[in-house]
Parts: sequence; C-alpha cells; structure tokens
Amino acid sequence: MSLKIRLARGGAKKKPYYAIVIADSRSPRDGRFIEKVGTYNPVLKSDDPNRVVLKTETIQEWLKKGATPTDRVARFLDQAGLMKRDARNNPNKAQPGKKMTERAAAKAPTPAAEDSAEA
Repeated sequence: MSLKIRLARGGAKKKPYYAIVIADSRSPRDGRFIEKVGTYNPVLKSDDPNRVVLKTETIQEWLKKGATPTDRVARFLDQAGLMKRDARNNPNKAQPGKKMTERAAAKAPTPAAEDSAEA
C-alpha cells in the first residue's frame, strides 16, 4: 500500500479549506483517508499562524513508515522543519513557446531588407 500525505479539499465554493491527510494513493482526493494530520486555510494571510496547522509528531511517525508527501505538503513540511525539500528548477519555463518563437522570427526583419533600407 502506497501512502501519501496530501490535501483533501473541503469548504464552500470560492472558500477553500484543506485537511492534510494520510491516505492510500489509490483513494479519491476528498474520499477515504487514514488519519487527519493538519489543516491548511489559503484564505488567511500568509503570516497568520493558523494558515497551516500540523501535528508534527504524527507526521514524523508516518514519514518513518514510508508515507510520501505531495509537492505542496512537502513545502509545508519544509517550512516547519520536518523534512528538506529540494528546490525545483525549470530553466525552460522562461523561454517562449514554439508558436511565439515562430511569430518573433516572422516579425523580425530579414538581413536583405535591412541592407535595402540603408541604401
């Protein structure tokens, strides 16, 4: 059984509230879970202490048992000092896409047109 530490969404429409849960990776996102180990309220300000609440001892026990956190939960655990998250790097993210590159190439003046403009 593959265990995940992940977010389960609750709350009303346009007012999200997440429970941080231990769940089997095959169970649905908001469905069956084994244990609730924290909460995350994205509506609160980022410096509010109640934005992310974790049961640290319980989470450490589950990590020892082999539960793997999702990327967002790993960020929370890194901020709490429970685990070290490697920084992700996507150097291609800042590069324009294929179509934009084609448009830029079509829009740029050709070297022959520059020579005729100078004469």
